[in-house]
Amino acid sequence: MHHTDQVLIDSVVKEDSHLAFAELVKRYQSPLRYSLRQLTGWNEALADDLAQETFIKAYKALPGYQGKAKFSSWLYRIAYNEMISHFRVARNRELSGGIIEEQGSASVDSRDRPSSEDHSQQLHRDLAQAMTQLKDNQRMALHLHLHRECTQQEISDIMNIPLGTVKTLITRGKETLRVLLADWKLGES
Repeated sequence: MHHTDQVLIDSVVKEDSHLAFAELVKRYQSPLRYSLRQLTGWNEALADDLAQETFIKAYKALPGYQGKAKFSSWLYRIAYNEMISHFRVARNRELSGGIIEEQGSASVDSRDRPSSEDHSQQLHRDLAQAMTQLKDNQRMALHLHLHRECTQQEISDIMNIPLGTVKTLITRGKETLRVLLADWKLGES
């Protein structure tokens, strides 16, 4: 029988049902891990670690879930906070260790593409590479908008930022991607 998220959440909170929580994990684990992989530059180990931490924190925080946002939005907010926290700690570690890595803003050069690769696969790779050059908040907003098809209000809820800021992040992120992918000529094979 297919239960709604709310029925499963109630079972977890009221009965401490591990089976109900396992069903929630089963529903959301793959899309969440995929999102985190895209947001971490395809670092699968890091994405999987962040997903695991997200579900652990979600389990602990589930009694506080009030249902004001969709469960998936609430879960993505936890994942977003985990990712930002991880990147913040990593940057502080780099700075304190004297290692300052400068993120380049070089465009993705179409001449660097192997001619034998499928055009659409390479475009996907170049887009993923360009996405890694965006600021964390721009990358997250664009990912949620383009890949997860979240509304701007849902993105606002997930990222806990004003709606106007979401619109700005998406617009500026798209503008940056246009510059980074300027060498691509759409429709060219």
